[in-house]
Amino acid sequence: MPVISAPHAFNEGDLFVDLESICGHALYLKCEAFNFAGSIKLKAANEMVESAERDGLLTADSVLVESSSGNLGVALSMIAASKGYRFLCVTDSRCNLSTRLLMEALGSDVHIVADQDSNGGFLGTRIEYVRNLCASDDRYVWLSQYTNPGNWSAHYRTTAPEIARRFPELDVLFVGAGTTGTLMGCARYFREWHRPVRIVAVDAVGSVAFGGEPGRRMIPGLGMSMRPPLLDESFVDEVIRVEEPDTIRMCHRMARHGFLFGGSTGTVVSGATDWLSRHGTSDLTAVAIAPDLGERYLDTIYQSNWLQDLYGDHVLDTEDTEDTEDTEGTEGTARPGAEPHRLPREPKSASRAPARRRST
Repeated sequence: MPVISAPHAFNEGDLFVDLESICGHALYLKCEAFNFAGSIKLKAANEMVESAERDGLLTADSVLVESSSGNLGVALSMIAASKGYRFLCVTDSRCNLSTRLLMEALGSDVHIVADQDSNGGFLGTRIEYVRNLCASDDRYVWLSQYTNPGNWSAHYRTTAPEIARRFPELDVLFVGAGTTGTLMGCARYFREWHRPVRIVAVDAVGSVAFGGEPGRRMIPGLGMSMRPPLLDESFVDEVIRVEEPDTIRMCHRMARHGFLFGGSTGTVVSGATDWLSRHGTSDLTAVAIAPDLGERYLDTIYQSNWLQDLYGDHVLDTEDTEDTEDTEGTEGTARPGAEPHRLPREPKSASRAPARRRST
């Protein structure tokens, strides 16, 4: 085992779970939570901070500021504490209480916005608050995970090669879509690989990341109330959308087998399970990415009162107790009239926006 002096120096990237006994299909889950930040966001956070340092944007007086639904905020809190920076996380009411308390325990300030944006989410409100803050004081440095190329390049350098080394015969990769940093980094890497890999993005119903109507989303981590600036759809082969009750049921199904994962993982695994059931692909090598574990969701996804208040008394009643798949309610599945959203393959140039001291 390594001996480290900085918390971001450790990140286990070679742990996969075989989910076939749980999902009924050959599916390997890459677990990204085994670091001191507890999520995949440590990779992007470290990349963006180091880039800002190299560019001379961070000084002893700087205050890092970022909009985050939770996991990136924790990762930046940890890095800021380690490096001696101040950090302010701008989040909203959907951020789990345990996540907010963790950021504060690491010495960060947390600002919670209450007003929704025009798409019924909070992202626009959070970004506007950050912009106004940066305009008011040039000590604030906004890394802007939504536009910063370090968000995707971190996964191009680390996450995708880790998958490729373990599964050299990879056929299909399922990646959750939030800022699309993980999605774009992995998709760009495998576009250049020695064999074709089908990239399937998994989004939440109610997200407008790939178009469609906005809707209520109560589980943080996946989905956007605006189009992600990092997204280049030419690198994505297919998009599937998952209803939140299906996310919840998959989280509980995995928990019954001893694997406590977060909401983003439940969404990705639910979408991947449905896709595999429709394609009859027992001979394919399929991998999905799990961004975090479930401890931070104990007061939401795994709390009966929270579930009943938001989704009704029977949200878990259709949970499969016999470990057979339950795909009802997943958009882009085999329901009558529903088709996956397929995207073109022609590559486009990647957009690049550096970390900046002020927003424009």
